[in-house]
Amino acid sequence: MSSILIVAGENSGEKHGANLVRQFKRLQPSFTFYGIGGKNMAEQDVSLLYSVEDLAVVGIFEVVTHLPRIRKIFHHIKKETIKQRPIAAVLIDSPDFNLRLAKHLKKSSIPVLYYISPTVWAWRTKRLRSIKKTVNKMLLIFPFEEKIYAERGIPATYVGHPLKERVKISMTKEEFFHKYRLDPEKKLFAILPGSRNSEIKFHMPILNQVIKNLSQEWDAQFILLLAENLMETYVTSFLSEPSPSVQILSQDGYEAMAYSDIALSSCGTANLEAAMLGTPIVAFYRISPLTYYAGIKLMKIKNFSIVNILAGKKIIPELIQRNFTAANLLDETRKILGSERVRSAIKAEYEKIRLLLGENIASDKAARELEKILL
Repeated sequence: MSSILIVAGENSGEKHGANLVRQFKRLQPSFTFYGIGGKNMAEQDVSLLYSVEDLAVVGIFEVVTHLPRIRKIFHHIKKETIKQRPIAAVLIDSPDFNLRLAKHLKKSSIPVLYYISPTVWAWRTKRLRSIKKTVNKMLLIFPFEEKIYAERGIPATYVGHPLKERVKISMTKEEFFHKYRLDPEKKLFAILPGSRNSEIKFHMPILNQVIKNLSQEWDAQFILLLAENLMETYVTSFLSEPSPSVQILSQDGYEAMAYSDIALSSCGTANLEAAMLGTPIVAFYRISPLTYYAGIKLMKIKNFSIVNILAGKKIIPELIQRNFTAANLLDETRKILGSERVRSAIKAEYEKIRLLLGENIASDKAARELEKILL
């Protein structure tokens, strides 16, 4: 039985990979998959050698401290590749790991399908050279990326954004509020602190202060969305005291975002999810100062949130690094909640983004591209 290597190094990519596997098995049920993923891939019968958590490290200097573990994983994957001789490989995002792996796979004559491009349009353009040498085809999730790859002569296809098929709600607002005993007369805030322990460490102390201030100012209620890979006790350890107004949810996240008056969200996939659901956002991000100042010199874009990048202008506030303070977060929140005009303008820009991303079913197109490589 022929096997396919699939590697995802973070949570959103792991979910996209699981959808790709599911769609591919409908086309070619005889193939098996193995590699690095999480519970969603496991549910699709992917044989996991490692968890996404083993690779989920943010920042140049943070990676250095984890290099021995990452090297061990890399060499184990290489050994398994020699042992299992996969007929192809699907590498999902995580370029620091996956581009090195692609180089090895190329030497072993294993075709590589790379799903979700590194942000070469934002920084580290030189990665395109490595991609051209080692990747058989890039599967792109943003339409503007096609021009970048076409100019470099790199085979690439825009498959659509995988969130288009995932972002759905299954409860009405009344059902959601009843399930979680929320008060429809009070403001509801969605808190999205991030999906990695390092993000929680940098974000939660500020968010804790903001939650206290908003509770007093608005008599508000809060849903804190817990990424499935995080320990609840670690996240709640940053809250100064238990509060009945803060509920920790690891499910029904899209309903929580859709029915909140505003989302306070770490930059990342969650920004785009909230935008697709029509919820105003204040975006933020903070990493270690050494990592930030080493990376900022290489940045080619002005905005950090994918929502603003897709819009081509700043349509939601971004509080990055030193600007991410409790005072600034409160100020931006007040500006949005205090103005129907501001909220309407944000939602109008969201609609443009939804139209830009199109209606493709990304996992189906990605699965068909994988099939083309094999047949």
